[in-house]
Amino acid sequence: MSATRRGFLRASAAAGGGLLLAFRLPLAAGAARAATAAPRARADELEPNAFVRIARDGAVTVIIAKAEMGQGVCTSMSMLLAEELDADWSKVGFEFAPVDPVYAHPGYGIQMTGGSTSTLGMSEPMRRAGATARALLIRAAAREWGVAEDECTTEPGAVLHAGSGRRAAYGDLVDAAAGLEVPEDVALKDPADFRIVGRPTPRLDTPDKVGGSATFGLDVSLPGMRTALVLHAPVFGARARTIRDGRARALPGVQRVVDVGSGVAVIAADFWSAKRGRDELEVDWDLGPNADLSTEALHARYEELSRTPGLVARLDGDPEAGMASSEQVLEADYRLPYLAHAPMEPLNCVVDLRADSMQIWAGTQFQTVDHAAAAATAGLDPGKVQLHTTFLGGGFGRRACPTSDYIVEAVKVAKVAGGPVRLVWTRDDDLAGGYYRPLWHDRLRAGLAADGSIRAWMHTIVGQSFIKGTAFEPFIIHDGIDHTSIEGADDMPYAIPDVLVDLHTTEVGVPTLWWRSVGHSHTAFAVECFLDELARAAGRDPLELRRALLGDRPRHARVLDLAAAEAGWGKPLPEGRARGVALHFSFQTYVAMVAEVSIDAGRPRVHRVTAAVDCGRTVNPDTVEAQIESAVAFGLTAALYGEITIREGRVQQTNFHDYRMLRIHEMPAVDVHLVESDEPPTGIGEPGVPPVAPAVCNALFALTGKPIRRLPIRTEDLA
Repeated sequence: MSATRRGFLRASAAAGGGLLLAFRLPLAAGAARAATAAPRARADELEPNAFVRIARDGAVTVIIAKAEMGQGVCTSMSMLLAEELDADWSKVGFEFAPVDPVYAHPGYGIQMTGGSTSTLGMSEPMRRAGATARALLIRAAAREWGVAEDECTTEPGAVLHAGSGRRAAYGDLVDAAAGLEVPEDVALKDPADFRIVGRPTPRLDTPDKVGGSATFGLDVSLPGMRTALVLHAPVFGARARTIRDGRARALPGVQRVVDVGSGVAVIAADFWSAKRGRDELEVDWDLGPNADLSTEALHARYEELSRTPGLVARLDGDPEAGMASSEQVLEADYRLPYLAHAPMEPLNCVVDLRADSMQIWAGTQFQTVDHAAAAATAGLDPGKVQLHTTFLGGGFGRRACPTSDYIVEAVKVAKVAGGPVRLVWTRDDDLAGGYYRPLWHDRLRAGLAADGSIRAWMHTIVGQSFIKGTAFEPFIIHDGIDHTSIEGADDMPYAIPDVLVDLHTTEVGVPTLWWRSVGHSHTAFAVECFLDELARAAGRDPLELRRALLGDRPRHARVLDLAAAEAGWGKPLPEGRARGVALHFSFQTYVAMVAEVSIDAGRPRVHRVTAAVDCGRTVNPDTVEAQIESAVAFGLTAALYGEITIREGRVQQTNFHDYRMLRIHEMPAVDVHLVESDEPPTGIGEPGVPPVAPAVCNALFALTGKPIRRLPIRTEDLA
């Protein structure tokens, strides 16, 4: 695969065929800059922090520093820049950026995609990049015409001079603009004047994906490329003691068998030769300390811990006194399993390692981290390493791994492969040897006053930290409290006088990682389901109880009321159906959902989900709706089927037959309603997931009178 398409910094002006605009955008405090950034295209350009390229034919190429894994970021980033550039949208395309500190996330200081922060973090920088490009083109036209810059304006793809009626297409101004100083202080549009942002817009990547020309990691092919599969240890942390590989080496196509630390790699001419070779390996494993791990034992241990005091994350008033003075005290334990990310495209990475350089192709969410890890593993100067970001066939956090596990593994294989090599994880590798959403136990207690109001609230959380021991620990863990474990609990919006949230962080030999919506995936379930239990105990409507507790939270109340109204809350339903509601704030976005469910042959049937969303000023309404629909499918999969179980240290699930995905016929109708807002745009990739499970479980609670306190939902929970 040729890398020249992504080598835009060199190619944009090498033949005098285009204009590369570069900008110095703000990075997080203390973020490192490259000593020498990416190569400059022309000597008179500014630092190559390029986000846009304009060709002589008027084509506008937006440089995307994010990973595109189905969330529509290539289109939304392009819309933001094109809006301020006043570009002709029909001539806008995109390319993925190389790895360089100048493309770092403004808040995190590294190049990455996650936390629903792409639009939140890059909205203003992309707008400013477009506005700067527009100002430069106006400057070029004004000097060509001998007029003042403030006498010029633009229309899509062209600069206009009102006084003379002159018009110059952007492409015609490329040469004149290339030699000018780039403006520094530019004004941004009034959102009232937007003509691209805020309008439903078809995605730029759809034609290539539908037509099959989009390049995912598995599509990359290099001359002479080999394929490698790794036999991973059956127990986390186990190491190969002895390897008997005679039968594997005897197979046609098998070229090398090598221990790479994380397992035993079989390098072959093609995938099936590598797969057959791996199947023939005989390995004696030193199983290590995790051979007795059991999820059932962990659940029991976590329940015991939840009945002891943890580290205090939030303390308002005197919860113990509040409980003592309450008319009624309720308590409940909520149990959630390990979950796999299970992206449809398995993990993969192509490495071409030479004596003094290396190129990597991978669908990654963590460019800066993976680039550094790959260079260190290869023993190369980072400047000699190029990482090309491809499209991702799903990520959900799995391709943002602080250990860069599959990238490092691929480089280790490449060091002995003798040429370009593609590492592929099969589905069983992904499910049985990957990283997981932690197993959680949430214990809640609440005191009800005589009038049915909630007097006191206590929430104890037990689970692993996937931040501890990583480079992110100093920024996320404070006083022993991992914020990703308690988010959604310590900042719940409900006005309750006495509140305690505490945390037990466990040490378990199961590798864990952020999973779409991170800590909110368990706290929303516990908080929102417990609220419905309290409402029933107090004889109150669950919607009314939430409204009463929101106090001075108008944006929460707005989405709650909108979802309820659009779902027809309180209106009659067909026999055997019920509604449930859930409200959650995460990643700076407000989402309320109402689920309409029934029970069919002992299993839940979700007929409709009505969602109301406040994500600030919407960039592309189509993307927001698609993301909420995606979140419903993702959240329902976890609520109905998702569970990784471990017995004697071994993961029991191996493929989609025993780690089920939601099927098309199980997908409910999804109605999405957006709150109009002038607030800055916020994230949407993750906030739709947390309310799904509690809305469904609350509907089932309304239907059966039996609360659901564990996921996935089991038939016996509905009897």
